[in-house]
Amino acid sequence: MKIIIAGAGEVGSHLAKMLSHEQHDIVVIDPDEDRLNPIESNLDVLTINGSATSIEVLREANIQKSDLFIAVAHLEDTNITSAILGKKLGAKKTIARIDNQEYLENSYRDYFTNLGIDYLMYPEKIAAREILGFLHHTRTTEFFDFSGGKLSLYIIKLDENVPILEKTLLELTDTSKKLDYRAVAITRNEETIIPRGNDQFKVNDLVYVVSTQTGFVNLMKLLGKKPFEIKNIMILGGSRIGKRTALELEKKFNVKLIEIDKNKCQVLADILEKTLIINGDGRDKDLLIEEGLPNMDAFIAVTGNSETNILACLLAKKTGIKKTIAEVENMEYINLAENIGIDSIINKKIITASRISRFTHTAKVSMIKCLTGTDAEVLEYIVKPGSQITKGELKDLNFPKDAIVGGVIRGNSSFIAKGDTHIQPNDHVVVFALPSALSKLEKFFN
Repeated sequence: MKIIIAGAGEVGSHLAKMLSHEQHDIVVIDPDEDRLNPIESNLDVLTINGSATSIEVLREANIQKSDLFIAVAHLEDTNITSAILGKKLGAKKTIARIDNQEYLENSYRDYFTNLGIDYLMYPEKIAAREILGFLHHTRTTEFFDFSGGKLSLYIIKLDENVPILEKTLLELTDTSKKLDYRAVAITRNEETIIPRGNDQFKVNDLVYVVSTQTGFVNLMKLLGKKPFEIKNIMILGGSRIGKRTALELEKKFNVKLIEIDKNKCQVLADILEKTLIINGDGRDKDLLIEEGLPNMDAFIAVTGNSETNILACLLAKKTGIKKTIAEVENMEYINLAENIGIDSIINKKIITASRISRFTHTAKVSMIKCLTGTDAEVLEYIVKPGSQITKGELKDLNFPKDAIVGGVIRGNSSFIAKGDTHIQPNDHVVVFALPSALSKLEKFFN
């Protein structure tokens, strides 16, 4: 697939890196040569120094032959303009990153479709939704629903008190009963593996589990994890993510938001009706304690600085906060943050990649989740009639070893996949895949 990325900032660079590993023909456009240099040096992609709003530059990038045009520059106006031009000049599909909630309203979406923009993406809003999900699932590090929750992926960190430590998958699986959850991967010491029957669970493992709705209850009983109620929440940082999160949370919870910029506090006070806005430095331990940090049920750090967010969450953990969430945009810090005890990580680059990735597959993919702390992905394929995955039971198909089928959604029912599962046309199949498996999977689902 020929893909043009307009914008070589953090999001554009991450997309270029991720997609280049999937053997796409990629062009990256940016007016700042300094941002293009590391991409050109480290990745097998073509870079063009110039503005994506220039027709001449777009033609130089061969826009008329592109399958996908992704506008993720810093400025919303640039993204909208370049996506409109890209479509008019021949791009088959266009995506634009925006910063305006108003554009996503149903009554306005047709405006952008008629202009030639196929998909609008607001990473900060998606991040706020993920944070809400983390607060509803207090016992997990991360989770993701497929087909409206018929199947879900849960990511759980194993602490020292979990009763399954040192036990193997075989010891924990009752083959005489119908499975309602399945461990599809383990991340240990920054390496992700597809577990087999004799693999043991170790302390500090991140375990990825695909589960039905009833399976989650049984899984939590097995792990000895109990839910807890959240009422009081503190947010550090009045960023766009902080603002959108507070707007959603203040409807149901008691929310305090701390922001260092006085002018931004005044703006937030006009927008947030029920949130208590505090003007202060969130790096000041005494301030946080004075504002009631020990009495909070959850702490969310979403300043523009990854280090500040990590350190603030560590302080919150030490004061006894049960749920901490940190925005960590520095990719090198994600594993560190997970390993030192922060419960959940938000990263806009990974969020954006998850939303865009499904447009790059030739097989029919309805949902993709790019995961924090690993290069692996979870995909929901819609099975085409006649595809290879339907030709027999899973155990007989020579399915890639670096991928695993977690579960199947068939009509209104869902179930966990086993060796004797026979996939049928139009099934929705949830697959956990390491990067090396993605190109192989296309052959099974096409």
